[in-house]
Amino acid sequence: MTRHLLDTNIFIQAKNLHYGFDFCPAFWEWLIERNVAGCVASIDKVGDELQAGGDDLSDWATARGRAFFLPPDDPVLPALGRVSAWATSRNYEAAAIATFFQVADYWLVAHALAHDFVVVTHEVPSDSTRKIKIPNACIGLGLTCISPYEMLRRERARFVLGPAPRVA
Repeated sequence: MTRHLLDTNIFIQAKNLHYGFDFCPAFWEWLIERNVAGCVASIDKVGDELQAGGDDLSDWATARGRAFFLPPDDPVLPALGRVSAWATSRNYEAAAIATFFQVADYWLVAHALAHDFVVVTHEVPSDSTRKIKIPNACIGLGLTCISPYEMLRRERARFVLGPAPRVA
């Protein structure tokens, strides 16, 4: 069974663009169902970023709790060292490295490394030295990194149109 670990941008872009809570609730239900099955999760630092939004997505993330947004555990700590060693051994600018260590991306990659997750993000690799992109870190550390659309296809997600809700 493939386990997927989702980046913050998956949730934000889903809410704002393709899978709004008001017109595609099936996407959000699918995430919950796949989380219960052990196939989809994220990390607590992503949950923290989402909860800071003060909107429907913040409420959704809060309701999911630690079952969906996993806290770091003992295997994540040595993985942080591996991610750190990779980042500092590249030609990234000091500010890019410092920023990477302060945001959820660093912890997301380490959690994926520690627990053999596939990372899911909208980010794409970049040759820039000004920002460490998740796909670059994944490539450098031998992790699989895919788009949310690839995840949905691999998992055979189906969002079938149902009857429209009645308007009062």
